[in-house]
Amino acid sequence: MSDVQITPAADESDDEAVDRNHLKVLERGLAVMRAFNGQRGQLTVAEMARVVELPRATVRRCLLTLTTLGYVASDGRYFRLTPQVLTLAQAYLSSSLLPRVSQSFIEQVSEQLNESCSVSILSGESVIYVARSSRKRPASVHRDVGTHLPAYCTSMGRVLLAHLPPAELDAYFARVALKKFTPATLVDEPQLRVELDKVRNEGVCIIDSELEFNLRAIAVPVYDNAGNIAAAMHVSTEASRVSVEQLRENFLPVLRQAVSHMRLLLSA
Repeated sequence: MSDVQITPAADESDDEAVDRNHLKVLERGLAVMRAFNGQRGQLTVAEMARVVELPRATVRRCLLTLTTLGYVASDGRYFRLTPQVLTLAQAYLSSSLLPRVSQSFIEQVSEQLNESCSVSILSGESVIYVARSSRKRPASVHRDVGTHLPAYCTSMGRVLLAHLPPAELDAYFARVALKKFTPATLVDEPQLRVELDKVRNEGVCIIDSELEFNLRAIAVPVYDNAGNIAAAMHVSTEASRVSVEQLRENFLPVLRQAVSHMRLLLSA
């Protein structure tokens, strides 16, 4: 662990004075941590500043603080996350009921359908995988626990968006950038809203090659025992092997049975 000394900056105290219930310095530190991903495994201060759109001096203080705490390592020029960040994810996985309850059910679904199965929650513009079956599917998109994917073009994302209150859904569309991943990706907001209405009414969403080629997925909502939406469960497969009709006829009943049993174990 580094002995780098951190000097408080004037802008940090000014930020805290504006709203003492909101720590800008913490917000910035978390933004710096989130900036590391599969495509950006290590970054310089200048590169990080461009990614998070913050002054270099602020980014440098964040990185040095995280280095002191052991969450970031540096060779003097490049910074990278350390395995210690996994303790943050483990804290959620071990303290949250949802991942623990979900795991046995998604393994059963995966075994029964011979496909991968996952449970996700909505966070900002993305869905985050919080539980994943051990059965892996060859695909271009990595889907381990903690993976973020855009909500608007994923089956679980649409299930979760479909159940947002109107004001929250409006806020989502106001901030999200809708972009095409394949020619089939739906990026027209009015059409997406129509699709979300359909998903909400039918209680199921099927995505056909919108996120990646040859990928079909089906998702259903996961409710807690008070009737609140807790998450979404989905099964993904190759379009070349499984038709949309098979998803509805063979996969959907298995998913619905699993989430109905899960509901009894999920407290509000």
